[in-house]
Amino acid sequence: MIRRLLGRRDGRDRLVPRVPDGAAVEPRLIPAPLDMQDLTRRLVALSGHSPQAPDLGAAGELVAGRRVLVTGAGGSIGAELVRQLRGLGPAQLVLLDRDESALHELLMSVDGAALLDTPETVLADIRDPRSLDAAFAEHRPEMVFHAAALKHLPLLQRFPREAWMTNVHGTRHVLDAAYRHGTRRFVNISTDKAASPSSVLGRSKRVAEALTAHVAEHTGLPFVSVRFGNVLGSRGSVVPAFVEQVRRGGPLTITHPEVSRFVMTIPQACALVLSATTVGGPGETLVLDMGEPVRIVDLAGAITELSGVECPIIYTGLRPGEKLHEELFSEHEQLDRTEQDGISRIRCTPIDPAALPGIDAWSPHVREMMVPSVRDPLAVARATSDEQARPLVVS
Repeated sequence: MIRRLLGRRDGRDRLVPRVPDGAAVEPRLIPAPLDMQDLTRRLVALSGHSPQAPDLGAAGELVAGRRVLVTGAGGSIGAELVRQLRGLGPAQLVLLDRDESALHELLMSVDGAALLDTPETVLADIRDPRSLDAAFAEHRPEMVFHAAALKHLPLLQRFPREAWMTNVHGTRHVLDAAYRHGTRRFVNISTDKAASPSSVLGRSKRVAEALTAHVAEHTGLPFVSVRFGNVLGSRGSVVPAFVEQVRRGGPLTITHPEVSRFVMTIPQACALVLSATTVGGPGETLVLDMGEPVRIVDLAGAITELSGVECPIIYTGLRPGEKLHEELFSEHEQLDRTEQDGISRIRCTPIDPAALPGIDAWSPHVREMMVPSVRDPLAVARATSDEQARPLVVS
C-alpha cells in the first residue's frame, strides 16, 4: 500500500515507498508517465518521416449516413478506427468483438458510460459463422472495417492452428457474411509481415489478403486490404513493454542490436486507413508510407531518455519467424503510387476459398500453408483442394 508521496526529482520522477506487511519503507524510483507527443517527435527524427494528417473529407463522404461495422472493435486499431469513424457521421456504427471487457473499455473511453445494452454492441467471435451471419443480417452494414485478428508472432509460431482458425477462416467468415448481406465496401487490416512472409502470422495474413481479393474479383466491389507496420502504443507492442520495463528499473529486452521496424502512431495509421478507403480499387492491397525503419535500440533510447531513467539492455536473439528488417512489399509485387499522399497500391493475387480445407482441418497441406517453408502460402493453397470446403461466393 502506498502511504504517501515522498518527493519529486527534476519534475520527472517520484520516489514512492513499497511497504510489505511488517517491512520497512524502501523508496523506489517510478518514472513519470511517458509523453507520447515527445516520443512521436523523436520518432519523426529517427525515421526521417513527418506524416501529414490526411484530408478525411472524401472518407467522410463515404461514411456519412451509412451503416458501418468494425470487427475487433475493442483492439488497439479497431478502437481508434471507431473513434475516428464516429466523427464522420455514420448512420450506425456497429462494434463487434469477442472480448466483452474490451468493448466495455472502448465505450467508457468514448462515451463515459458502458451499459452494453444497445444493438450496436455485438459480442461475437469471427470463428463462428452463425454469430457473424446473425449480426450482419440484423445490421446489414454497407461498410466493414475488419480489424479482428491474432497478431502476436511468437505465440502464433507455437500455435499455428490458431492463426489458421482466426486470421484465415475468421476473415473468410467475415467476407462471406459481408457478401451475402450486401456490404459495398470492405477494408481488411493487414500487416507488413504479409510481405515475403517468414512467420505464421505473416503467412496467415497473406492468405487473408488473397481471400479479400477473391471477393473483389468476383463482385467488382472495392474490397481491399491495407498493409502497414508496427503502431506505437498498441496492446502488447514494444512501447508499452519498454515503459513497463523502465518502470521496473530494467533491463530492457531487445532481440538484436540492429533489428528495425516500421513504426507509426495508432491515430496516424487509422487516419491513413480511412483515407485509403477512398482510393482503393477492387482487389488491391494498399501500403502505407511509414518512412524509414527505426532501429528498436534507438526507440528504447528515446524512451529511457524521456523517462529520465537509465536501464541496461539485454539482447535475447531473434525468435523463430522474426526478420531482422521488415519490408512493406515483396520483390515480386509491383508498387504503384496512388493519388493520395502516403498510400501506394499493389495488385493482390486472389485465391478461391474452395481451395482451402475447413476450419477444423490440420493436415500436412494446412501446416505447409501456415508454417514457413520455401513455398509461398498461396501456391500451397492453390495446390490443395478440400472437397468439403464451401466456396465463399456462389455464382
